Amino acid sequence: MAIWQGKSKRKSTGGRLISSRAKRRFEISNELQNTKIGSEQNKVARTRGGGSKLRVLTNDEATITDSAKGKTFKSNIQEVIDNPANMNYVRQNIITKGAVIMTEAGKARVTSRPGQSGSINAVLID
Repeated sequence: MAIWQGKSKRKSTGGRLISSRAKRRFEISNELQNTKIGSEQNKVARTRGGGSKLRVLTNDEATITDSAKGKTFKSNIQEVIDNPANMNYVRQNIITKGAVIMTEAGKARVTSRPGQSGSINAVLID
């Protein structure tokens, strides 16, 4: 089911707002494609204008940056510890930007948007 992002049918005062036109195709957004922990699976999504995005559906590896040492390396993801986007994402192991993940190297905060950029990048937390 698509998500409609058009104007509300109510005024700020609560009164009914009569629309001068119907819903339009460009007002529909895509459904959420949540990234979970598992073997690597990607999906190519078409964007407006004929472009494309690579969405990460599942992945068990993240690119970790250690700012103290100035090194970047890959590490396996074990679990999601905290996710400020939604507390239920922790139980379901859903990774979004800002999520704290437990890796083999330690705790890391996700800095990329896996559903938009096609990769999971994170910064090591002390």
